[in-house]
Amino acid sequence: MVQPELCPRFEQAVGMLSRRWNALIIFSLLGESQRFCTMTESIGISNRLLSERLKELEKEGIVTRDVYPETPVRIEYSLTEKGRALAPVMQEIQRWSQEWLPVQEAVQDEQEPSVR
Repeated sequence: MVQPELCPRFEQAVGMLSRRWNALIIFSLLGESQRFCTMTESIGISNRLLSERLKELEKEGIVTRDVYPETPVRIEYSLTEKGRALAPVMQEIQRWSQEWLPVQEAVQDEQEPSVR
C-alpha cells in the first residue's frame, strides 16, 4: 500500500493544535471571550503556561487580546476569525470523544491512605 505524503500545512496545523493546552484554550474560547483568571480556573493551567500559550496563539493570529481602559484594567481574550474557523474541528473532536473515549476515573490523591 502506498503511504500518502503528508501535507506540510496539515503537519503544522496538527503540531499547533497538539501542543499541550492549545486545543483546550481554543475550545474554552469558542463560546465567548474570557478573562485570564477565568481560563486558569476552568482549564486548570498555571498562570505562566497560560500566558505563554496565549502569546503563541496571538502570534499565530488565532487569539486576540482586548484591553479595556477601566479601573482596574480589564483584559479579555477571544478568538479571531482564524480561531473561530476551528470551531467545526473542535466540535467534531468533542463529538468523537463523547462517542469513542471512556470516561476516565478521577485520580486518587496520593496522600489519601489506601483502603485494603
